[in-house]
Amino acid sequence: MRIIFLIIVILHGLIHLLGFVKGIGLKEVKELTLPISKPLGFIWLASAFIFLAYGISFIVNYKYSWLIGFLAIAVSQILIILIWKDAKFGTIPNALIFIVSFFSWGYYSFQKCILEETQQLLSQNKIIENKIMTESEIQLLPYPVKNWIRHSGALGRPLISIGKVVQSAQLKLNPGQENWMNATAIHYTTIDKPAFIWAVDVKMNNIVSFKGRDKFENGNGEMLIKMNSLINIVNEQGEKLSEASLQRFLGEMVWFPSLALSPYISWEQINDTTARATMSYKGTSGSGTFYFNDKSDITKFTAFRYKDNNAVAKKHEWSISISDYKTFEGVKVPAIMSSTWKLDAGDWTWLKLEVLDIKYNDESSK
Repeated sequence: MRIIFLIIVILHGLIHLLGFVKGIGLKEVKELTLPISKPLGFIWLASAFIFLAYGISFIVNYKYSWLIGFLAIAVSQILIILIWKDAKFGTIPNALIFIVSFFSWGYYSFQKCILEETQQLLSQNKIIENKIMTESEIQLLPYPVKNWIRHSGALGRPLISIGKVVQSAQLKLNPGQENWMNATAIHYTTIDKPAFIWAVDVKMNNIVSFKGRDKFENGNGEMLIKMNSLINIVNEQGEKLSEASLQRFLGEMVWFPSLALSPYISWEQINDTTARATMSYKGTSGSGTFYFNDKSDITKFTAFRYKDNNAVAKKHEWSISISDYKTFEGVKVPAIMSSTWKLDAGDWTWLKLEVLDIKYNDESSK
């Protein structure tokens, strides 16, 4: 689809060369019956080059391609109006390019908003320099949690203040959906002041996509989903969403062992392979349970969370099941997992996730 669109842009641009040829008198162009002056001929030439520049910027995903597209359309449409009788059908490809450029502008604007929010979130957290996690610091943790931290390789390494997780995923937006949609996501978590921001791109088909942003900050949760980065599908806040977001934050401890030491979290050992964490932060509280195997790897995290944010929403069991691990910066963490809701109508696995990379204590939001 992208290649077909690129071909349309290039052909449309090349057609503008006819105005240049006629304007400077190189050759008679029978398709253009109205007169074109020499100065206008050079503007037709410039228009062709602008469309070529737009096509290149589009295919390489240049973030300002939409701006070049709008400029190309503006110049082209003025020229078309001047010789409307001969060139009116050029409005059709201009309209198509306008739609694509408008979508590109929406994506750029949403990305810019997420980048600003991410920078704001990261700026509020300072990396603890030269602070190493030691055996003495984990002594008060439950037995399976201590063993997990030792086994993960986090002991003797710097405490994690900020984490960046790059993910690929497949997901479903509702329980009745049959086909999985491919997605990519970037997740930032801060430990000192508990917060996260998760930005996800979901490709539904060649035309429709979704851009989502989940955020937990200052004890409050937010969820925003836009179709093609322009049309709000979900824009939610509220106490139930805040509690559910805090529980999600707890579950992401699997990537950040230092979070187990947070002063906002209290622990309860259930048995030798299970421990429950309860977190309270700025008026929002929630709990979740971690399960470990005999090798001290985390295998599952569960919590009773609100699935929805409306007045009649109720809690359901939500779980993260872990099937494989990777080591990033010397720390072994879950890397392949799935997320499931246990609903009244049956289990709904809505997310399959793979961690591609993790950066610890990297303040960059690029």
